[in-house]
Amino acid sequence: MDGFRVFYDFNALNERVTRDGTGISVGLIPTMGALHSGHLSLVERALQENSIVVVTIFVNPKQFNNALDLKTYPRTLDTDLEILSAYPRLYVCIPDVKDVYPDNDNYKETDLGILDQLLEGKYRPGHFQGVAHVVHNLFSFMQPNKAYFGLKDFQQFAVIKQMVKNTGLDVDLVGCPTIRNSEGLALSSRNEKLSPTQKKQALIIYETLEFVLENKGKWPYSELKTRATSCFNQGGLDLEYLDIVNAESFNPVTDGSNEKAVCCISAYCEKVRLIDNILL
Repeated sequence: MDGFRVFYDFNALNERVTRDGTGISVGLIPTMGALHSGHLSLVERALQENSIVVVTIFVNPKQFNNALDLKTYPRTLDTDLEILSAYPRLYVCIPDVKDVYPDNDNYKETDLGILDQLLEGKYRPGHFQGVAHVVHNLFSFMQPNKAYFGLKDFQQFAVIKQMVKNTGLDVDLVGCPTIRNSEGLALSSRNEKLSPTQKKQALIIYETLEFVLENKGKWPYSELKTRATSCFNQGGLDLEYLDIVNAESFNPVTDGSNEKAVCCISAYCEKVRLIDNILL
């Protein structure tokens, strides 16, 4: 289990893991490719905590509610494999659609409650059911001990936690901090579509999140949200949503309470849709 290996179906991967021996721990990092430093931070943490790390690369069609978005999603497989090949004890699995969604797929749509109705759930109908489905199947097929996700997709992580709770899958979910560039822009596969000028423009997202964090408690949440929206609108991006919700339930936050909150933003930089968040 010392080297780097690539597999193209779950059976071959699982056979290899079985040959590696009993009692080993497997850490899983589901990705859609177009890897960046954020993904690599997950790899490095998973390698510290597991005997073997598996990175899946699969552009999941079920989580795209926009056909053009699916078509234009960045695919950089050769570069991804070159980057990952530097790591020991790392297996990459690149399954096809029929492997992830077999004819005998017994997954039943899970109840995501409010998570499927607001923020990303509202603006990307069907997206989270597609996320829950693919992650469920990956967990079921590979049975990892731990699975690692970046918290830039904060609501997505909540969806996965809800799916695991509903289905009873035995896996430890690990949320890892958002990785940002030196100016604060959250790293993401979609950011690769931005020009240098657009990346500068996109910094208004992080500036707004910092404004919210610095001013928490200064005003009621409703006024803080209004002021944050005004701050955001000083930039050149098109705001889709900006909201402050309970970080666990995603219900509206209550003024004067000690509940954990999160501010979430979605915006367009021309045609590129960007999301980010900050815990308060």
